[in-house]
This record gives sequence, C-alpha cells and structure tokens, in this order.
Amino acid sequence: MFRSREIPFKALQRTETDYTDQAVLLETLRRGRPEFLINVAGFTGKPNVDACETRKAECLAANAVLPGRIAEACAAAGVPWGHVSSGCIYNGPGGTGDGYREEDPPNFTFRAGGGSFYSGTKALGEEVLTGYPEVFIWRPRMPFSHLDNPRNYLSKLMRYDQLLDAANSISELHEFVTATFACWEKRAPFGTYHCTNLGHITTREVTDLIKASGICPKEFVFFRDETEFMRLAAKTPRSNCLLDSSKLARAGIVMVSCTGRWANVAAGTVRGSERSGARS
Repeated sequence: MFRSREIPFKALQRTETDYTDQAVLLETLRRGRPEFLINVAGFTGKPNVDACETRKAECLAANAVLPGRIAEACAAAGVPWGHVSSGCIYNGPGGTGDGYREEDPPNFTFRAGGGSFYSGTKALGEEVLTGYPEVFIWRPRMPFSHLDNPRNYLSKLMRYDQLLDAANSISELHEFVTATFACWEKRAPFGTYHCTNLGHITTREVTDLIKASGICPKEFVFFRDETEFMRLAAKTPRSNCLLDSSKLARAGIVMVSCTGRWANVAAGTVRGSERSGARS
C-alpha cells in the first residue's frame, strides 16, 4: 500500500535493528524521526496457535512484552503509533449477539480463563498499553485475501482435512491494512478499533462460496461439534467470535459487508487461478 501510494517508509528488520531492545529502538526512532510507527510483529505459531502451547516463552515475549517496550520507546521519542492486536481475545457472539464492542472486557484470556496461550498473550499485550495516550490498537479477525498463503483463512480451509463450523467476523487483509492506516490519515481519536468487515459469516457459508467459485471442488468435511474438534484435532481451544466494527465506521472508515467482500474475493480467486497457481 505504501509503495502504490508513494508513501515513504522504512521496514525494520531484526537482522539489522533489534527492535526488541528498547534502547536500540529508542535510538532508531530519535535518529530516524518517523511521523508514525506501525507494529505488526508478533508470534502466532506455525502452522497454527497450537504451537504457542509449546513455545510459550517466545509467544509471551513477542505478544505481551514487546508492545510494552515499543510503547515506552515511542513515548520517549514522541512518536505516535499503531499496534496490530487480535480479536481472538473474545469468544462468542457478544452480549447483544451483534458482536463485542471495543470496551467489552475480553473473555478468552488468562484472567477470564478458557482461552489459548496465544489469546492470553495478545490480551496482556493490550493491557500493557493502558495509559499510553498516542496509540491505536487494531483488532482483526480471520484475515484472508486472494493470495495463497499458509496464514490465509481461505488457504487453511481448503487444506485442512476436517473443519469446525462456527460464526466469525472476518478481515480482508488489504482492506484491513487500508482501514488501519486511515485511522492515522484521518486523525481518528487514538484508542482501540475493531477492523473487520461488516457482519459475520459461518465456516459452511465460506466453503459453499469456495465451491461455487470453482477454485476448490473438494467435498468439505466437518466435525460434529467443538468437543469432537478438541478431541481429534486441537491442543488448545479456538476463539470464534463476532466483533462490532461500528466505532470504526463512526470514524468515517467503513469496511464492506462480509457477503459483499466474499463475493468479490470469490470472483477474484477464479480469475487468479486462471493466471497463476499462487492464488487461493
């Protein structure tokens, strides 16, 4: 997005600048004097969050400790910034059934119990930012795009042998990127924003759209329920939740509806598959 819009930027690589060292990051900020900083660093585990259950030290350091170090460095350097968090700190449809709002306390965390280690660390990462005035916290859900990638929600659905049917909010990746940066461009009030497409969608609805697109004609198989899923396929519980993105819309930033976005992506996947095998 930055390149296409000719916005000057510098991507810090740990092999060149150890941004996990607060002193190093502070010196880098003071020397470079950036207008804005975006943190997309974190630990999600490969191939999925089950890996976080066995690599807890790395997960905790990247998701909970690092945001605090960045916050302190940015505060000392006078640099406003944005932090990519996660909607997986929630589970369920929310109190009204229309999705959790930003001010709703997380219920899939260490403090609430019942969550995964990954979700717990992401919630802690938000807690350490409490009190810092010039920071955005952006929460995506189920990121996906037309590009085949192990992290892509669509790619996962097409490659897993068996699926769990659940309702979730979703975030088209490129739209998410545009929406988060728009918070800074529009000078929206600092704070937490749910950056998800409007509405929600179920796993079965997604697989039906995938099959209709013609890109993956396989017969999708589903677990009977979450109990069977946990017994046969998972080491830790998964978050399935709905997020209310009306706060983002009130800031003048609207992501399209789930159904509209899925229709566009489905059409794009068909065209992409005709051009290259690197499309999902």
